[in-house]
Amino acid sequence: MEFELTEEQKLIQDTARSFAEKELKPKAAEIDEKEEFPAEQVKALFDLGMMGMLVPEEYGGAGAGPVAYALALTEIARGCASTAVTMAVQNMVAEAVYRFGNEEQRRKYLPPLVSGDLGPGAFALTEPGAGSDARGIRTTAVKNGNRYVLNGTKVFITNAGYSKLVVVMAVTKKDPKEISSFIVEPSFPGFRVGKKEEKMGIRGSNTVELVFEDMEVPAENLLSKEGDGFKIAMTALDGGRIGIGCQAVGIATAALEAAVQYAKERQQFGQPIANFQAIQWMLADSAVEIEAARLLTLRAAYLKEKGVRFTKEASMAKLFASEMAYRVCHRAVQIHGGYGYVSEYPVERHLRDVKVTTIYEGTSEIQRLVIARNLLRE
Repeated sequence: MEFELTEEQKLIQDTARSFAEKELKPKAAEIDEKEEFPAEQVKALFDLGMMGMLVPEEYGGAGAGPVAYALALTEIARGCASTAVTMAVQNMVAEAVYRFGNEEQRRKYLPPLVSGDLGPGAFALTEPGAGSDARGIRTTAVKNGNRYVLNGTKVFITNAGYSKLVVVMAVTKKDPKEISSFIVEPSFPGFRVGKKEEKMGIRGSNTVELVFEDMEVPAENLLSKEGDGFKIAMTALDGGRIGIGCQAVGIATAALEAAVQYAKERQQFGQPIANFQAIQWMLADSAVEIEAARLLTLRAAYLKEKGVRFTKEASMAKLFASEMAYRVCHRAVQIHGGYGYVSEYPVERHLRDVKVTTIYEGTSEIQRLVIARNLLRE
């Protein structure tokens, strides 16, 4: 079994790590406090080619592959969780357009999407009454001549307030329920951005409601064909769950680094608290769990890169990494004591940021269902 990275993968990892250390980490607290979309940092990621890592070079992407993407996203999350989720959703959308779009759609949308001309892409699946139950969506798309007319509401949509391209899931036939996918531009008549969510964490990431009121979408913007929407959504989420695992690993790594530094500096009973076994065990447990989660995410990314089925492995990576990261961040706050509860120290933000990794793109409970169903099928 080969664990060694290629030279290209190492270079991408080093580039992302350096960018995160210099450009993200120093500004992450301010982005969180102001709930400010990191537009400058996102533009820099486009310039570095990290917003089209899963798209081939012929369409303007980097063609770096899932493993390199996982490595880069982990480093970005280590610097700023809000910037990382923007990067993750953008790459997920770009890959969906590449995988399921026809040649005309690829040529029209991918070059401006991965260059930043369309802003970071958005993926609109979740609705007020349809979260874990993706088949429960009620947004409708009715064919009318050479257009589809969409009506409905989407919630918790990342990037949508800054995006000029949104992949939208809607019901095209109610009986039996058939879900289709569309490439939507905010300039289409009937498109409206609703309220911006005030969140516990990932506060620099733009999360909004989308409302479609007789929104007209050209028929040529149907992604793949009618009825393929659910497959497109599940395929995108499989890859997206690897991304969430990477985000969790990155946030946990930042929390552990902060805890180690604080433990060496903080004096109690005449010595650094790092000398106490209770603290050492918390640090050791965190380090072991982070490495285990890192390997799970890279394994899922490797399987994806090889072109074999990775649904179960992606859910395993997402489940373990997200729950691991919450434990690590909790320990980091505990090690900081009272200082861990105030915003002066980054671990307070890490704990708030990491919680959502157990929720979005499939809750931990849904991941357990996916894993179990795959095991039973095998």
